[in-house]
Amino acid sequence: MSSTGKIPAAAPSILQRKRTLDGGARIHLSARVNPAPPLTLTLQPIGYVRTAQRVKFQARHQPVDDAQDEHLLELLPGHDYQSALRDLAGFDRIWLIWQFHRNTTWRPLVLPPRGPAQRRGVFATRSPHRPNPLGLTPVRLLAIEGLSLRLGPCDLVDGTPVFDIKPYVPSYDSFPGDKAGWIDAVDAAMEEPPRFTVEFAPLASEQAEWLRGTWGVDFTARLQELLGRDPAPHRTRRIRRSEAGQYEIGCGAWKALFVVEAWTVRVNALETGYPRRFLMRDAQGEVPDHDAQVAFMERWGEGSWVRAAGA
Repeated sequence: MSSTGKIPAAAPSILQRKRTLDGGARIHLSARVNPAPPLTLTLQPIGYVRTAQRVKFQARHQPVDDAQDEHLLELLPGHDYQSALRDLAGFDRIWLIWQFHRNTTWRPLVLPPRGPAQRRGVFATRSPHRPNPLGLTPVRLLAIEGLSLRLGPCDLVDGTPVFDIKPYVPSYDSFPGDKAGWIDAVDAAMEEPPRFTVEFAPLASEQAEWLRGTWGVDFTARLQELLGRDPAPHRTRRIRRSEAGQYEIGCGAWKALFVVEAWTVRVNALETGYPRRFLMRDAQGEVPDHDAQVAFMERWGEGSWVRAAGA
């Protein structure tokens, strides 16, 4: 409403609603909405997340709260953000408002990674494929050191732009008894033990141990979690049918090749997620685990599945 008390012509004007008064009288107000002109909002990041999570596979959709992971939010200098951080240290958690910076398009229907392969309206999910690629994450605040905020477990990848910080207030922001739609059924299913047993063939075990011991690369726990729940082909979980009835799952910068026999999933081999020609062009090492992938190929070559199938 303007200072004169009139509703601006460009703003939505509510001219009718119905309400029953105690005396039985009725007020009839009908709604007429005047579309406002398109609004453009320009946002500037206040900082960026720094973390070892370079690919989404490494960043759990719902992080384990008691995990020992630590991440960093580095605020940009030159904006007096030191003053803006005053009094924030007394809060255990904060909200981060950030950008899905790796997405360029949106979809009205999306396939969530959890639950059955069923498309749902994007507004009923936390999919990154949104009309405005904005994310909202609550995260533990461990410490504030100058312009750096030490954070607990979070679902953000390295380089995520952050637009705003707000304090998390449990009495206002938590409603644990409320319904969560289709997610309630998914959460109930997740409480059940995994339906499949996941085993590693000798080659896959050797490769996983070498990656863990030589390069500090270990995605086997997450791999077992996903395959133990449901190894069926799924676009968002990056599971697809490969040759001769085999399957492969994308694990960030890596792939795992597996077969399903009754209620057992056998991982036969691990492979690099990028071909040799691509890794050789990546002189700056921007590909996650670049050096580890090059060394992996030198040791096992490309297409280790050939040896796994013949083993």
